[in-house]
Amino acid sequence: MNAIEVNQLRRVYKTTIGVVRRKVKEVVAVDGISFDIREGELFGLLGPNGAGKTTTVKMLTTLLIPTGGSASILGLDVVKDAEKVRPRIGFIYGGDRGLYWRLSGLDNLRYFSTLYYVDPGVAKKRIPELIEMVGLTGREKEKVEGYSRGMRQRLHIARALLHDPQVLFLDEPTMGLDPIGARELRSAVLNLQSANKTILLTTHYMFEADALCQRIAVIDQGKIVALDTPEKLKQTVNDLSVVEIEIFGIPPEYIEKISQLDFVDNVAVENHDQRQVMLIHTPKGSEAIPLLVEQLNGLKLGKVVTREPTLEDAYVRLVGGAE
Repeated sequence: MNAIEVNQLRRVYKTTIGVVRRKVKEVVAVDGISFDIREGELFGLLGPNGAGKTTTVKMLTTLLIPTGGSASILGLDVVKDAEKVRPRIGFIYGGDRGLYWRLSGLDNLRYFSTLYYVDPGVAKKRIPELIEMVGLTGREKEKVEGYSRGMRQRLHIARALLHDPQVLFLDEPTMGLDPIGARELRSAVLNLQSANKTILLTTHYMFEADALCQRIAVIDQGKIVALDTPEKLKQTVNDLSVVEIEIFGIPPEYIEKISQLDFVDNVAVENHDQRQVMLIHTPKGSEAIPLLVEQLNGLKLGKVVTREPTLEDAYVRLVGGAE
């Protein structure tokens, strides 16, 4: 049975442009997407900035009304049955909003349990269980302002679970976390799935989606361009190898020159402080290295390696390296 069903969902924003002659311009944020999520599934929604991920989540959580199409949560329409949908879902987002910093973690949970109309007897039992589940035992009486960002994110999870929702939406929950905090949060997410919660996760971290999600939808410019398991998405680039070239300062014209080579499928550049790493997808593998180095003549090069493609490489091919 499907916990979430999305059918031709669409959202259009209207914005005003111009100063003297003001015109109303329509911006299509989500352009007729369809997918379903099974009960108990951990489903990933990936895409570049502005692709429509957060808009989609806001429509599914009843925070935005769709311009067209339909969506249902546990058989309930997100527009017509919004009041019935809300008690059945939880929403966790990245960042520091949504908590009271001058209250303790425990007092935050007590306060939000009243807002969620959780029976006091149930809340008294559930809150300690949630504190233990998210790893805040022993720190629950400290003020939230003294928590690390990772601790605050784990408290967000506990808050969203107070009313025991069946479906959870996690919008970039590890954004800005240090590696240890992100690892702890991912562990908490896996614990939620083992408790048979249905989870929709948006993230910019491909390794995170690969490790957590059973299926992934890739959205670009408001449209879903791929939907499959991480393994099958990676198979879309199994005809390629990835050449990584470390470069200390790369003019844009060199990127264009490399991308125009007939044996190059795609090019992306990652910035690392004073250096860049050029990622070249090519079927030639290590045979392409001397040809690429020749094209980069005159630049200061560092390490050059060849590796097998990952989910991130499949993502880059699908969205054309746009971010």
